[in-house]
Amino acid sequence: MTGRPPGGIAPGGILPVYFTSHARLARSEMDGPAYRQRKLNMEEKSMNYRLLERTIGHTFSDPGLLDLAMTHPSYALQHKCQDNQRLEFLGDAVLEVCVSRVLYRDYPKLREGQLTRKRAALVCEANLARAAKRLGLGSFLKLDRGEEVVGGRDNPSILADTMEAVIAAVYLDAGLEKAAALVDLAMDGYKTDEQGDRDAKSALQEYLQARGEVTPTYEIIAEEGPPHARQFTARVLRADGTELGRGRGARKQRAEEAAARMAMERLNGEK
Repeated sequence: MTGRPPGGIAPGGILPVYFTSHARLARSEMDGPAYRQRKLNMEEKSMNYRLLERTIGHTFSDPGLLDLAMTHPSYALQHKCQDNQRLEFLGDAVLEVCVSRVLYRDYPKLREGQLTRKRAALVCEANLARAAKRLGLGSFLKLDRGEEVVGGRDNPSILADTMEAVIAAVYLDAGLEKAAALVDLAMDGYKTDEQGDRDAKSALQEYLQARGEVTPTYEIIAEEGPPHARQFTARVLRADGTELGRGRGARKQRAEEAAARMAMERLNGEK
């Protein structure tokens, strides 16, 4: 059989014209300032991620997962690349499993409802945002210019989402136990104060039930914004249809939490 061997190199070791032309082009690009700048940027990013890896206690076999976890939808839309929302989805589930496992082990006398309230307080947006700030995740976020200008690196919703995405990235890279170690670090001892043990929705439910009312209901009444910056508006209603409060958030659950907080503020103000 004649012709080129499987590697694509012609007999005599001579590269085909299309390979040699690309090779010459690649060499010319490598000599240019644009290539050197790209290389410098890649090395700087790699160095930065090594610092982040030390902070979170995990060195990635696949650094691309960490880079993806840092990619906010605004940046992905601008640069036409994948964002971290799928990782955020997975991280939310991994986080709940890890926190539930710890609470089940550490609080053998608590009932299901009490455990659920503790978990809700630990995995709420505010607590995840605090964890992300403590670990310095905001410094590594990839945002578009608009999100950067309005303070996206300190936005609690963005930080909470990024924390979940990083948890998912560690889970995919090294498994559940490594992810659980990061969750332990993020939860900072799994301690919540007496008020923090009750998330807003649980607090509102307990408040109404103590006064002989039934559990309130929640409705999503509006969705606004582009896919990478969706905002939901929710309202919470008494059994008779009376509106107690409204709230907005980047997720439906967070919008409902905001509505419950407003309701509690109004009800406490009526005392």
